[in-house]
Amino acid sequence: MNHTFETAPPEPRSDRPRPGRSWPERGRRAGLGTTVAVGLLAAGAALSAQPAALASPVEAGPAPGPASANQPDTRLARFHHQKLTWHKCTLDAKDDLGKSLDVVKARCAEVTVPLDYTKPDGRTIKVAISRRKATDTAHRLGTLVVNSGGPGESISAVTWVVRGEPGFFVAPGAPEVAKRYDLVGMDPRFHNRSTPLECGWPGGLAQRASLAGVERRTFDETAAVQKDLAARCAAQKDLLPHASTRNIARDMDVIRAVLGEPKISYLGWSYGSILGAVYTQLFPARTDRVVIDSALNPHTWGPTANRDNTPAMDAALKTWAAWAAGHDKQYHLGRTTAQVLAATNRIRRAAEQGRLRIGKYQLPAGDVASWLGSLAARERFFPQSGPIMQALHDAARGRKVTNPVIEQWLAGFSSQEVVPGAAAFQATLCADRAVSRDPETYWQDIQTHRGDEPLFGPINRMISACAFWPAEPAE
Repeated sequence: MNHTFETAPPEPRSDRPRPGRSWPERGRRAGLGTTVAVGLLAAGAALSAQPAALASPVEAGPAPGPASANQPDTRLARFHHQKLTWHKCTLDAKDDLGKSLDVVKARCAEVTVPLDYTKPDGRTIKVAISRRKATDTAHRLGTLVVNSGGPGESISAVTWVVRGEPGFFVAPGAPEVAKRYDLVGMDPRFHNRSTPLECGWPGGLAQRASLAGVERRTFDETAAVQKDLAARCAAQKDLLPHASTRNIARDMDVIRAVLGEPKISYLGWSYGSILGAVYTQLFPARTDRVVIDSALNPHTWGPTANRDNTPAMDAALKTWAAWAAGHDKQYHLGRTTAQVLAATNRIRRAAEQGRLRIGKYQLPAGDVASWLGSLAARERFFPQSGPIMQALHDAARGRKVTNPVIEQWLAGFSSQEVVPGAAAFQATLCADRAVSRDPETYWQDIQTHRGDEPLFGPINRMISACAFWPAEPAE
């Protein structure tokens, strides 16, 4: 899970991961866990998530203010009783997201919330929500808030539940849930339509930030890029401390109150599991049925959460290698899993030695690791991976190689186009947990684990922009 800005091979536009999307989130999205989840929700089973003894930042503690976690904070009354203006979700002719919401008969609105919950009379921001009402009103079970992970765009999550697209995001039984619940999606504060936080991060710069510094020179170069990205957010210094998951959960509770619900049900996966856990601890008496799937580790969540991912990524790579061995006649990477893994090591070593070239581009070692992690994450990427890995393997053996797909991706390193959402993603991570601000600690960590984590260790342990962030977490 590369929380800085994960590089990956170009994918079909309809399913290309957004910048900064975590590695597990690009892995198993739907499956038995989600199938069971929607079945329990539809049946009205009393399933709740009450994680015990969670470490900071998930060990949220009471909400700020004079009230307890289960009693309304009277200072928030004006937010709880605000009147919403519901409207069509489509913003303009190019707004495909809004169109998809309108198709399923959802309506959108903006909820006013405090920037800082310790100062509810101060500055406010807007949080965008969508709602699609239950169609079986005689058997309605309540309001279900859905979070699709990230953190990032979740206003469109209701469309996945309504459509119940098999094998992707939500299980086929999901439409039954849509009949019995009012479905609500929320863009977390500073993401997408919710008072967007942007720092003008160029795509090329953000892409380079994800490259692992496998040698001291490249480590220092990547650290400098991360420092540059952080500096670009200095103008947003007043917002940054308040981008935390705790505040996103508090926003969700304001939405609950505005909708007139004493309790809400919740369905979330990947980052949504963290948000759900935080909400249940901040407001334990305000949840009905809670299902979290593809859960991230709450004890390590934050800017350095990637450090634990290498064993899972190694296992996924072995699964991919076994597939590639079964297609050796097509891609010539090896007839056994061991031979294919040896081929990936040749590619890695060639990149580390600066001799892996595709067309006019030299491929960095960190990019190789990110690509392998992305390609191995989901089996439906395997056929796409074959020609790419074949080209890289040929290049590693000194052959002159051109590959339009790889070259198009590498050309992105020079892109000046701003990447929407990348800075907001980083801001949430940085607000959730403080990290070391000494680059040397990250370099030493990479070196300590180079022997047992030669491929994925450097990208998972790399320094992030949070080491140079203009603001400390507020909590």
